[in-house]
Amino acid sequence: MRLRLVKRQTAYDFFDKWKLWLGLSALLVVLSIASTVTQGLNFGIDFKGGTTIRAESSTPIDVAAYRQTIEPLALGDVSIAEVFDPSFREDQHVVQIRIQAQDGQEAVASDVVLQLETILRTIAPDIRFPSVESVGPKVSGELIKSAVLAVVIAIAVVLIYIWLRFEWQFALGAVGALLHDVILTIGIFSALQIKFDLAIIAALLTIVGYSLNDTVVVFDRVRENLRRYKKKDLSEVLNLSINETLSRTVMTSVTTLLALISLFVLGGDVIRGFVFAMIWGVVVGTYSSVFVASSTLLRLGVKRDWSKPSNTDGNQFANIDA
Repeated sequence: MRLRLVKRQTAYDFFDKWKLWLGLSALLVVLSIASTVTQGLNFGIDFKGGTTIRAESSTPIDVAAYRQTIEPLALGDVSIAEVFDPSFREDQHVVQIRIQAQDGQEAVASDVVLQLETILRTIAPDIRFPSVESVGPKVSGELIKSAVLAVVIAIAVVLIYIWLRFEWQFALGAVGALLHDVILTIGIFSALQIKFDLAIIAALLTIVGYSLNDTVVVFDRVRENLRRYKKKDLSEVLNLSINETLSRTVMTSVTTLLALISLFVLGGDVIRGFVFAMIWGVVVGTYSSVFVASSTLLRLGVKRDWSKPSNTDGNQFANIDA
C-alpha cells in the first residue's frame, strides 16, 4: 500500500477566501519589514567584522570543550569549527576560531588573543596560533551589499524566466510569492534576533529555488488546464490545478521537512541557524505557492489565447507522490 498524505482526488476550494489569504500575507510582510526596520538584524561575524584565529595542536579537537572553555571570557559571538585537510599530519589538528569585533574596536585586542591562548592551553597544552586575521567593518559592509545584490539578482532572473515561459501575470505572481518568502524569513530572524550570517543568505537563495519549483509546477498545470477547459472561470481552473498537484506539493514539503527537522535537532549549533531558515522557508514557500502566487494570478487575470492548440496530455509527473 502506497503512503498518501493527501487523497488522490481532492476538490478543496482554495479561493473561497482568497482576499483573506492575500490580506494575511500582506500583514505578515508589513510586520516583518517593521521588525527589521525597528529592531534590525542580529548580524553575525560575517557582517559585523571580527577576528579569525587559526589554532593548531597535537591534541584531538573537541569543539564542545573549546566552546565551554572560551565562554567565561564573554567575547560575544564566537564560531568554532574544526578544519580538515588531507595534507595535514596525523598529529596535526586545526581549528578555526572566529570572534566578533568588540565594541569600539575593529579587531580583538592582542591581550585578549593572548588570554584566549592561555585558557585554551588547559585543554590543549601545545596549542599555538599560527595565523590571526581581522576583518573590519568596511569589508563587512561590502559583504552585506553583495548578499543583498545576490538575492535581488536571483529574483530578477526568476521574473524574466517566468515571463518568457508563461506570461507577465504568471511572472508577477511568482515573484510576489518569492518576495513574500524572503521578507518573512528575514522578518522572523529579526523578530527572534537569531544570528544572521552568510549561511542565512545561502538559505534565502535556496528558499527562492525551492519556492520557485513549487510555483512552476502549479503554474504549468494551470497553463495546461487553461487550454483544456476553455469555458471554465479562472478561479475554477486554478482550483482544479492546485488540487491536481496538491499530493505532490504536500509530499515534497513533508519529506523535506523531515530531513531538516532531523538536522535541526541533531546537527549542532553550527548549522542550526541555516536549518531553521530552511524549515521556515519550506513552510512559507509551500503556503505562498498555493495561496499567494495563485491568488495574485487570479487578481491580475490572464490572457487566454485560444489560437493555440489544446493540450490534453497533461503533465505526467504532476500527481506523483515521490
